[in-house]
Amino acid sequence: MRDIVERPVWRKSELGLPLPDSKHAVSVALPTWQDVIDYEEKEPRCIKTLKSIYPRFGLNPILKKLSEEIISDNGFINCNAWPYSNDYLAMKAKIFCDKKTNRNNSFITKKRGVVFLITKNEACDCAKTFWQHSGLGASSREGAISLGIEDAPPKTLVDNSYSKIINRISKFTQTGAEFINLTSSGMSAFHTALEIIYTIFPKKPTLQIGFPYVDVLKLPMKIFYGAHLITEEISEDLESTIKRIDPSALIIELPSNPMLKCANIKKIAKIANKLNVPIITDDTIGSNLNINSLLNSDMVFTSLTKIFSGSGDILAGSLILNPKSKWIGQFKKAIEKIYIPKLSDSDIVALEKSSRDIIWRVSKQNIACLNLKRKLENHASIKQVFHPENCPNFNSILKKEGGYGCLFSFELKGGLKKAKLFYDSLNISKGPSLGTRFTLVCPYVQLAHYNELEWAESFGIPSHLIRVSVGLEDTKNLWQIFSTALDKMNL
Repeated sequence: MRDIVERPVWRKSELGLPLPDSKHAVSVALPTWQDVIDYEEKEPRCIKTLKSIYPRFGLNPILKKLSEEIISDNGFINCNAWPYSNDYLAMKAKIFCDKKTNRNNSFITKKRGVVFLITKNEACDCAKTFWQHSGLGASSREGAISLGIEDAPPKTLVDNSYSKIINRISKFTQTGAEFINLTSSGMSAFHTALEIIYTIFPKKPTLQIGFPYVDVLKLPMKIFYGAHLITEEISEDLESTIKRIDPSALIIELPSNPMLKCANIKKIAKIANKLNVPIITDDTIGSNLNINSLLNSDMVFTSLTKIFSGSGDILAGSLILNPKSKWIGQFKKAIEKIYIPKLSDSDIVALEKSSRDIIWRVSKQNIACLNLKRKLENHASIKQVFHPENCPNFNSILKKEGGYGCLFSFELKGGLKKAKLFYDSLNISKGPSLGTRFTLVCPYVQLAHYNELEWAESFGIPSHLIRVSVGLEDTKNLWQIFSTALDKMNL
């Protein structure tokens, strides 16, 4: 396997290679700005070249093979197949499709231990929406076992690995193991949190405070009962706004993506407590090693795919219930009635192994990210850098031994033209996702909001923003790579 820390994937000829070099990779190489545009426009040459894809935005090649196999073997014409771990999750997807289109446009079938939702006509788009936003689909490791590419791990190993992961998270969050749930993805953890909420507050919209990661907003908006979005800057009276909207829950990211700003969670928590509104936070970027995310939250969900794993080839999530929450009794009753989309056995084993070095890794990446950020913000070509160090609200929840994480974004002087030149000249791995051991760069707004760039700009998010997830490379070499690209950009 190619060590991407030592040999990054940046050449134009390397379009579509998996990042990392793994059949389960969650990122894919997009070496040039035009590659990003072609990816978003679904340009056939680009799409055919891809050897990987972010798992919720399409089917991993292993799952794609399984899906093509069941379509071909059964002669399903003009149909799509969506693989799920079990009947329950596949039925959730079908119920969603049935609400949007004729129920005869979808049905469920099984093969090799995988359950497939087969769709046709309008149901295909509905199924794709559910697949992306819910994160409930089968994992590539489940698919590999189904195809006989990999063996199922022994139960004793799975149980031991599961206990180690839970103990790891329990130690970082100072929370009992009984309040921690491992899920199949970060979004499926959020999906579970919303199912809990809706047993208490049926059919009420959520309210997101702060600019959102695209699917954190769209899951409640498209799959459940709607979502509102505000920022503290444009809300003159936060308490009055919450009263007026009367949400089922407040959703807050610590910090936001891609601007790395943190809402005033302590102030919001006091208002929420007064108004009896639960708070759900996403600490994926901040990391529970760096911040006290549970202190002012009723539930916290995390994409373990990112920083916790670090490997970039495991889709996983966690949902933690705050044992001190005023809602904990109702949460515990609700979760007993809900099917939790569990992390697969193979992914549990892989996640335990990849997260063994997390304390050392996060500490190293905290320092490396801060170092690169400070060098860039003093460079003449940089207009501004966005990083949690500059956010007082983030600093207010920072642990004594914590740091600012591995992520920052920046804007170049010269706008889109210069951003393209810089990106194309940068000899580092480029693609979606974050938290990997290897540095990963992307024009985040183009990838996340390509069809709504003006909407993102209305919140002050530049469409030519560059986002950087700093890995474990030698810091001097990493700065040299960035410095060289900045020099080339100005030639």
